[in-house]
Amino acid sequence: MTASDADHGAAPSALRAALPGNGRESGAGQSGHYSPLVPWACPNHLLPLETDDSALACPLGESFPVRGGVPRFVGNAGYAEAFGAQWLKYPLTQLDSHTGLPISEERARRSLGDELWHSLAGKSVLECGCGAGRFTEVLLNRGARVTSIDLSEAAAVNAAAFPPGPSHRVAQADVLRLPFAPRGFDIVFCLGVVQHTPSPEATMHALYDHVAPAGWLVIDHYHHVILTRVTQQLLRLVFLRMNPDTSLRWSQALVRTMLPLHKRLRRHERLFARVSPVVSNYQSYPALEARLKDEWAALDTHDALTDRYKHRRSAGSLRRTLESFGACDIVAVRGGNGVEARARRPGISRRLS
Repeated sequence: MTASDADHGAAPSALRAALPGNGRESGAGQSGHYSPLVPWACPNHLLPLETDDSALACPLGESFPVRGGVPRFVGNAGYAEAFGAQWLKYPLTQLDSHTGLPISEERARRSLGDELWHSLAGKSVLECGCGAGRFTEVLLNRGARVTSIDLSEAAAVNAAAFPPGPSHRVAQADVLRLPFAPRGFDIVFCLGVVQHTPSPEATMHALYDHVAPAGWLVIDHYHHVILTRVTQQLLRLVFLRMNPDTSLRWSQALVRTMLPLHKRLRRHERLFARVSPVVSNYQSYPALEARLKDEWAALDTHDALTDRYKHRRSAGSLRRTLESFGACDIVAVRGGNGVEARARRPGISRRLS
């Protein structure tokens, strides 16, 4: 079975009650250093915005609506529309508090590295492509002060699960036109996103622009593969022509049909996975409960069939791109979904830690 329709809508309130420390100042008592939340700025003019309950106003006349406590700096989700639909359908699936396993925590920790991981408390973190909040949860629990951004309606899902407050806020915005003055964040954190944007290099450059002196950019990216899922790639051409609601229905039907075969052929699943369009997690996350494996299969299959862009880069390519920005202390290694990388902007921090 896949995630039930009951998961949609009821999940955020249940999640809020379950989250450790939700509703309090994250990281209190862990560090005496708190980076302030970076002020909103007009993405077109980079001028500070005046705030009220219904809109953010630029001095040059532009206005950005606030709905459900979420500022909206874009009119629609564009190429990310299908992602928004899947997070509305599966708001809990990838959260560690839902699975009972540290899947997202381990991926975040590995990408950040031990030094950054142990110094997150009080840091100002820009989380781009936040989705439903799998890494938002991790960052907040580590005491970071998080600004979560997503191009799609996932921003509203994230805000429902992790309500805006002193240590967290959410906005719907484009990574190429972020609503902040440059170089304002201690850490810019972006996992599972760059490969799905029109130009990975332009996206990385835009992210790096918001890293403060001595701050860090943390990203990952799909890597080149020799064997690809040919059936999945062919179906993807069909799914990309569907509207999000239709693609969700068909991807669920596909999983209901094919996943039993994955279960029967579990001992040979690595071979079967090369021809199946369904993404299963029997090998990747064996400790997941059976019903959660089904949820992940439904989510990951839809994700794989509906991403408008699916770029691939090598570790060396990411390293060269980051070097071209002037970044230092670059780490780019194979791991996770492909390549995990981090890099520091040279300079001296404007805040004592």
